[in-house]
Amino acid sequence: MHSRARRLATTLTAAGLAAGSLSSAAGATAPSNVVARNATTPAEQAVLFWTPDRLRQVTGSAPPDGRRVTLPGTVGRVFFTLPRTDPRDPRNWRSCSATSVRSKHRDLVATSAHCVYDTRRNAFYDNWVFMPSYQNGKNPPYGVYAARTFNAHEGFAVTEDYDYDYAFVNVHNGVKVSWQKTGRSWRGQVRNAGRLGDNVGGQGFTWNRSAKLDVFAFGYPAGGPAMKHCSGRTRPMPEAKKYNAQEHIGLACSFTAGGGPFLSGYKSASRTGYLVGVGSVAWDTDGDGRDDRISSPYFNGETYKIYKAAANRWTGNIP
Repeated sequence: MHSRARRLATTLTAAGLAAGSLSSAAGATAPSNVVARNATTPAEQAVLFWTPDRLRQVTGSAPPDGRRVTLPGTVGRVFFTLPRTDPRDPRNWRSCSATSVRSKHRDLVATSAHCVYDTRRNAFYDNWVFMPSYQNGKNPPYGVYAARTFNAHEGFAVTEDYDYDYAFVNVHNGVKVSWQKTGRSWRGQVRNAGRLGDNVGGQGFTWNRSAKLDVFAFGYPAGGPAMKHCSGRTRPMPEAKKYNAQEHIGLACSFTAGGGPFLSGYKSASRTGYLVGVGSVAWDTDGDGRDDRISSPYFNGETYKIYKAAANRWTGNIP
C-alpha cells in the first residue's frame, strides 16, 4: 500500500474539529499552496449566459428524489464553460454539483477542483455560476451566484493530484433573473437576491475525522436535472493510479463524479450537517461496467488551509 494510503487507513480515530464557526476563519491569510484566481467572466455576463434553453439543453428533465430524506437547500448545480473555447458551442458546456458552506461573509461554495479548473488548458472555467436547489430547468428559487474567486490546492492545479480534488469558490451576491423570450432570443432583467448564506444557510466544515463515517451524499448524478442522495458508511479506498489518488474515502453509491457534498451528522429537520468530502472519483469495484462507489479526498489539514483562506474573503454585490 502506498505510504499516503497507509497513513489514511490508520487514521480512523483522528481528532476532528468542526470548523463551522466564523472565528475559525477570522484573520486568515492565504498559505503558499493555495491557488486563488478571480473569475475572468464578468459576473452579470456569466449569469445571463445561462438562459432557460441552455440550462435545459445541459440537464434535460427528470423526477426529483424520493422524500425519505429532506433534501438540503444548500446543495445545487454549477454550470460553466470550458476556458479558451467558444462558449456558444454546446460541446463546451459543463455542469457539476456543489454546496453552500459556512464562511465569515456567507459567500462560499464547496465543490471538486475538477469542477472549477481545467487541467488540459491550465485555466479556471468561464461563465461559472451556482444555483442552489436547482430543479428541472426552473428559475432557481434562491437566485444565481456568479464566481468571484476560485480557491484550489496547488496539488491539483499544478500536479493533477486527486488527493487535492476540492475547491472553495467565493461568489458574488445572488441575483434573480426575469427572463423574456422574443423569437429565439432571451433577455433577462436581474435584481439583487442577497448573500448566499443568508438565503440558504451553509453546511459546517470539519477535517481530520475518522475515515469511517456515516454520511449522506447529495448531488445531480450524470449531469441530471434533479437532486439525488445516497447514504452509508465511508471507508478508505485503494490507490487509484489514473488519478494519482491514494487518500480517498468512499461509500457505496452509483453517483457519477461531480462535486456533490458528503455530509456527516446530517439532520433532516435542519437540513444541515458537516462537510467531510466532495464527489471526486466514481468507481466500478465489481467490474460490471456500472459505477457502484463514489469517493472524495480525505479532508485533512491541507484541506482546512484552502477552506480557511477562502472563508475570509469578501466578494460583495455584482459590480
